[in-house]
Amino acid sequence: MSVQTDQQQLLDLIENRRRSVKAYLKKARPRADRLLLVSIISSALAAALTAGPALGGPELNHSLAVTLGAGKDSSIWRVLCLLAMVVSVIAAISANLSRAKGGEARIINAETCLAELEGLQTMIEFQQVPVPEAVKLYQQYVAKVPYIDSDLSETRSSQARAGKN
Repeated sequence: MSVQTDQQQLLDLIENRRRSVKAYLKKARPRADRLLLVSIISSALAAALTAGPALGGPELNHSLAVTLGAGKDSSIWRVLCLLAMVVSVIAAISANLSRAKGGEARIINAETCLAELEGLQTMIEFQQVPVPEAVKLYQQYVAKVPYIDSDLSETRSSQARAGKN
């Protein structure tokens, strides 16, 4: 009877951790995608803004000044350089933010952990692994994602178990 209880407790623990990892991934993936997109677009804009004066030279500055009704050609050149600098800084910040905490590596580790926990859950359900060995495997898998908090889902699970009793 104790083995079944231990087994069920471990399965509950695994399910709770899987929920935590899924919640983390639900937030982390879009954030990483946004940072990457901002970085790419900002880099492209910076290149385009600097390419205009570099390739078009004074003629481009003059035609833009006439088109926009600006007084001096040099003011157009300065505005383009200022805009290029701003979007370049945005590109640098977003690229470094995505790398700062190892966002991509964290996402990959979380996805790996999720797959490993799912496999472990299946092995336990089909009694392919004894509980003590499964506990060790569980500890190895979750050690890869210490940045994912499991307190919230474990609290929910405890409350659900208390409601069942």
